[in-house]
Amino acid sequence: MIGILMFFVALLLLLLGFPVAFTFGGVALIFGVLSEGWDLFAFMPFRIYSIMQNVVLMAVPLFIFMGILLQKTQLAEQLLESMGRLFGSMRGGLAVSTILVGALLAASTGVVGASVVAMGVISLPVMLRYGYNRSLACGSICGAGTLGQIIPPSIVLIILGDVLGLPVGDLFQAALIPGLALVGVYVVYVLIFAYARPEAAPPIPFEQDDSSRIKHFVDALRAIIPPLLLIIVVLGSIFAGIATPTESSALGVVGAILLALLYGKFSWKMLYATALETVKITAMVFAILLGATAFSMAFTYTGGDLIVEEVLLQLPGEKWGFLIFSMAIILLLGFFIDFVEISFIVVPILSPIAEAMGISLLWFAILIAMNLQTSFLTPPFGFSLFYLKGVAPPEVRTVDIYRGVIPFILMQVSIVVSILVFPDLYGLR
Repeated sequence: MIGILMFFVALLLLLLGFPVAFTFGGVALIFGVLSEGWDLFAFMPFRIYSIMQNVVLMAVPLFIFMGILLQKTQLAEQLLESMGRLFGSMRGGLAVSTILVGALLAASTGVVGASVVAMGVISLPVMLRYGYNRSLACGSICGAGTLGQIIPPSIVLIILGDVLGLPVGDLFQAALIPGLALVGVYVVYVLIFAYARPEAAPPIPFEQDDSSRIKHFVDALRAIIPPLLLIIVVLGSIFAGIATPTESSALGVVGAILLALLYGKFSWKMLYATALETVKITAMVFAILLGATAFSMAFTYTGGDLIVEEVLLQLPGEKWGFLIFSMAIILLLGFFIDFVEISFIVVPILSPIAEAMGISLLWFAILIAMNLQTSFLTPPFGFSLFYLKGVAPPEVRTVDIYRGVIPFILMQVSIVVSILVFPDLYGLR
């Protein structure tokens, strides 16, 4: 019972705004020492050492470095400008461009905050100027920005691979089809919305002759091909079995530096700033991991895992009851806490039960990853909503953003349900 109490105390402190790593570590220390004594943490140094030696987790700082470096090369700006020229003349074209750019940024940078901010600064004012519905514009940007959570190389998938003991390369391959399916659903929704309400997503009246169209097409190719080649090198090397995810992340860093040189944006000052930012983000992730490790130890030794297992094994519907319940819990927690906390705290509790029920952990991981994506969109604490509000023009209200993301949340949930019911369609199970 102490373990369950500890979990809810930690959740309450997180909701009150206490730092994640210190909350996990502090709650674990207090409850663990009071219930089991100091000996409970005798092996903690060995666990920390094993985390620091984990080769899989080395990919985390490298992919973060790659993403930040590409962000500083103004990749998003170039892609948005080129895509806007290509698709802007059709109804909903700017919103479609935003979604496609979001998918490319997801596969190359994977930095959700940077993607949302960049698209919010560049694409949102343009859409508003041409009379786009505010909710549609905001929803498209937020939805596209969160694609970095599921489209490889995704930090979420690397963390889940470590937590569940699955090869990260297998997770990348398994996540590709669901990620592309989500992009397709987004685009279809925007096109239907645009044709149902033409005034809400009007075309941009470009005055172009044949030569300017060709020029815009060539410019678009110049903007798209370099990052596309980088994506092919990084993901292709993993899928072909040539490199491990850690090795491909190193390839990605080299490719990002070459792209910065190609775009004329490289400088030693930018490299230093990128490295510094990478260290800060990586330190935060690993601090949360260490706190979560202590929390997991205390939770297990106080018998919390046994209580949870007993309750979940008695759910009606057996494995289906467990899957529906666990997805509902993760979705609910995503309203209040970040995907990192859910990955390190909730998933280790659920995964042994899933394995005991004969559920494929790969299938379970993709369901979780798709579900965790909603944590960036769901009000009131969805990070994408705050990122966009921070850079949106004054006329864009918070209610416009909330209203805009609801259809995209529903689309994400529908994809999760389809993976749950028809896993074979996605090559899972």
